[in-house]
Amino acid sequence: MSPSTVRTTGEIEVHRCTMTVVRRGGWSWGPDPRGLVREVVDALPEVLEEHFAEHLAGDGPDVEITEPVTVTVRPGRPGWSGRGETPFEVHVAPVSVAELPADPSSAQPVPFEEALSPERTPWSVPPTAALFTELAERDELDALLALLPDHSLRVYLLALLGADDASAGRLLAELARRALLAGTTEGLPEALRDARPGGALTQLLTDYAASADREEVARLAGSLPDAAGHADQPARTSEPPSPSSDGTSVSRAIAREVRVGSVLPFLLAGPLARIGYLDAIGPALAGIELAEEAPLFAAALAYKVLGGTGRGWRRNEQDREAAAAFAGLDPPVSGERLPDFARQAGPALPLLDGVLALSVSRGHDPADPLLITGMDDGLLLVDAQGMFPIAWAAEAGRLLPYWQACGRPPVLICDGPLPPGALRELAAAGVPFMTAVRPLRGDPVIRLPWRTPLWTSGDGLGEVRPDPRLAAGLPGHAARLADLVTALAVERRAVPLADDGDLEHTVTLAATLGLSTIAWTLWQGRETPHPLLSLSRFADLEATIRFEPDAVRVRVPLGRRHADLLRGGLLADVPDVVWLDGRTLTFSGG
Repeated sequence: MSPSTVRTTGEIEVHRCTMTVVRRGGWSWGPDPRGLVREVVDALPEVLEEHFAEHLAGDGPDVEITEPVTVTVRPGRPGWSGRGETPFEVHVAPVSVAELPADPSSAQPVPFEEALSPERTPWSVPPTAALFTELAERDELDALLALLPDHSLRVYLLALLGADDASAGRLLAELARRALLAGTTEGLPEALRDARPGGALTQLLTDYAASADREEVARLAGSLPDAAGHADQPARTSEPPSPSSDGTSVSRAIAREVRVGSVLPFLLAGPLARIGYLDAIGPALAGIELAEEAPLFAAALAYKVLGGTGRGWRRNEQDREAAAAFAGLDPPVSGERLPDFARQAGPALPLLDGVLALSVSRGHDPADPLLITGMDDGLLLVDAQGMFPIAWAAEAGRLLPYWQACGRPPVLICDGPLPPGALRELAAAGVPFMTAVRPLRGDPVIRLPWRTPLWTSGDGLGEVRPDPRLAAGLPGHAARLADLVTALAVERRAVPLADDGDLEHTVTLAATLGLSTIAWTLWQGRETPHPLLSLSRFADLEATIRFEPDAVRVRVPLGRRHADLLRGGLLADVPDVVWLDGRTLTFSGG
């Protein structure tokens, strides 16, 4: 390779570069010769970095293609070098946008090829029944229902009636199961009060849901007491979204190109799509008549990985523009709509949290510990390996189903403000835990012989206790978890003006999962994977976002970071993104 360069202060500009590709083992250039040209262009950043290694320090700069690239190919024949043959050129450059004449009444500029493309087929959000049917086919529906609060079960029960009576019956059976286990059967029909939780009860209530009047089913669901013995009001869906001042809920971006200061929100989409989380957002919101507000969920998710909130609620202009681009909205995202959406979306959020939790639980090795720390007057449960989040709960007892789904592993309780009685609840449930948090009087723990104060569950009467060797890793796990909570739960608030923290917790879990997946994919085996590695290393990676009728295209500057993401499979297309009206999110370099 022989580059022609001009050195300027702090950077190296390459004006002309010749790269020679040597063909070996035959005369063919492969099934896709033009694809080989793209591979050559993609390889340029690393080749240039190696060539200029003595002038560069650290990981080197990002490489951005600012001018059209012309690759001259000199074809040869078998046994010949190719010199003297007629060359041809392959042009690699972004498609330019044709500006329309300046006319106040005309639409905004539209790319030339979009103006000639056929009209896009209308896309609609998958119905709620599609999500529950898919979960049932994967034999995961019962596990998910066990994680949902009573109110969410009642709301989705009504949403499924008439569309998926089989799933509706299973939701009703879950409510009845809880009433039977709690011994509060007053709300059940006489014929079911002596029934036992199981398949027979589920079949009875499924048949009942299919044959009974909708209002009758609603009254039954509302009359079933929860575990505390309190009956709910008749089940109802959430209130409809309140319109904004211009008569629409959100203002969608249709066709434009924008430069954002951080591509990190877009990088979350791939990891979340892999576990089915993205596919669940639309049906979950459709069940409470908020599917059209999905861009607001995306904006809240984006804020979790952008800059911190000043004074608890202020954001800079760059972060607002990046969040709007990720959500497919015209900036700025309405600050008033996010708190309203947080209040209305309440019943749907546990459903999304459950999809995430089941995915992480399936991948957990029971030999590895889980971590618990205090966060937002509740408890955060994460996988110690990679800091993958599992759940947030207001009290320790609500974390037990997640612990059981992970295979009942040992638990390390880290420093943090724990709710009263947390250690007592965990010990009573048989959770083997270890902690450096000083217990309260009456907590059933015993002190371990260790160089620092440590306690473990049990009273010395033979209960299962965690392996003492876990004590060596507790300080490191606690420090990493504390850093995570500070960065994502304290310094970055997605909806700081919301009345409650439900949406805040949901997007914190989703953002952390995305960051953890990126870190695990790129650095596992080289260093300890941690979500904050992803946050710090990609937060300032810029990108150009282009909105088209069928796709939203994200162009990332070529360089070491782009190459790492590409090799890790983190730049794969993400189809049917609900907040982008079903468009495909695509990634490229340049």
